[in-house]
Amino acid sequence: MLTSCSTYKTIPYFQNLDKTKITQEEIKNYSPLKIQPGDILGITVGSLNPDAWTDGNKNGETALGYKVDEGGNISLPLVGSVKVGNLTTVQARELIESRLVKYLKSPAVNLTILNFKISVLGDVNRPNVYPISSEQVSITEALSLAGDLQITGMRQNILLIREQDGVRKYIPVDLTSTGLFQSEYYYLRNNDIIYVTPDKNKAAAVDQSARNIGFVLSAISVLTLIATQLL
Repeated sequence: MLTSCSTYKTIPYFQNLDKTKITQEEIKNYSPLKIQPGDILGITVGSLNPDAWTDGNKNGETALGYKVDEGGNISLPLVGSVKVGNLTTVQARELIESRLVKYLKSPAVNLTILNFKISVLGDVNRPNVYPISSEQVSITEALSLAGDLQITGMRQNILLIREQDGVRKYIPVDLTSTGLFQSEYYYLRNNDIIYVTPDKNKAAAVDQSARNIGFVLSAISVLTLIATQLL
């Protein structure tokens, strides 16, 4: 019983939050996603002169994937190379529109990151690579996509792996603390990896239970075989 109580204390999320009342706090840790090398941008261009963009359809619009090179550049029709690395999608859209003014009448650009995805591994119910259609996704949302942690997942020992600006970071995350919501790593970036570490003791207990079930099933099989032979 003591072991059970001790184990349970590590399971609930956000343990330092008073759940008997409404609590609110200002969101200060969100920063817009910035374009990185390797991103594939979906760019739609519209204008009042429909034939100006030769790749477009009848309405003068086109939706293509443009890969950002190692220098942070993409190559577009009409304007050529445009440096969009380390810009937000809004900043990149405005920059492209300013370049297109020379060639198109009232250009309107829509820009999204097509290959935004995250990976969730380890002791979760549905480990997988998840494509994200929005530019804003949090750790808690990612874990929800993966079906949440198994009961044996260590809530205080989540690992976030992030590659950005040529640097790989290994970032510890604690789901039992509300400090997570104000962390600069609460909101995820493209290609982030979340790894949930399984608890050794609980995993061993689950493994032992599986062994016991296997032993019982084997014993039943043997007894059934003996009974069949006697009959």
